[in-house]
Amino acid sequence: ENDLTEKAITPMGGFSHYGEVTNEFVMLKGTTPGIRKRLVTLRKSLLPQVSRKAVEKISLKFIDTSSKFGHGRFQTSEEKAKFFGGAVTKKAKTDAKAEEKADA
Repeated sequence: ENDLTEKAITPMGGFSHYGEVTNEFVMLKGTTPGIRKRLVTLRKSLLPQVSRKAVEKISLKFIDTSSKFGHGRFQTSEEKAKFFGGAVTKKAKTDAKAEEKADA
């Protein structure tokens, strides 16, 4: 039921116009108005929150880290390499060997 995979918060290929998240982060429920990289100030509420929505216990089960460009269907790069049979790593090795031959 829950996703037990150890993975970073950054989707494959990074966030559009931002890149990878390497520092600590806060996940917000819903949306924030304004531009993409808007500075968000968090402060303690002045009034006690008593509505059902405010006191609801959140149980996070899955974080989607598939690519947001095109048809993202892989959650991790290991999953992608497993699906393609390591073709991605094989191509990188053959390209490196071709470059070594060209340099020699």
